[in-house]
Amino acid sequence: ASRDYHQAVVPLERARDLEPDKASIREALGRAYAGARDFARARDEFQAAVDLHPTDAYAHFGLARCAERLGERTLARRHHRLARLFGIGE
Repeated sequence: ASRDYHQAVVPLERARDLEPDKASIREALGRAYAGARDFARARDEFQAAVDLHPTDAYAHFGLARCAERLGERTLARRHHRLARLFGIGE
């Protein structure tokens, strides 16, 4: 709520380390990294969330946005399409 993304990263990294196969934690950590403008780490966390839960529309959307910021246009287009398919941007 306070948008202090840097502070959110620490407990979310701990949670990820305890439960690396939990997509919701990976997505939340991706959001925190993106908010902190660490787009490479955010992309990796959103990718992990997508790998764990392939129909997670927000994880696809987050992955697409990070890929855009990193200049990875092909990856961004693919995941924007998947985000729309699974419910974001309809």
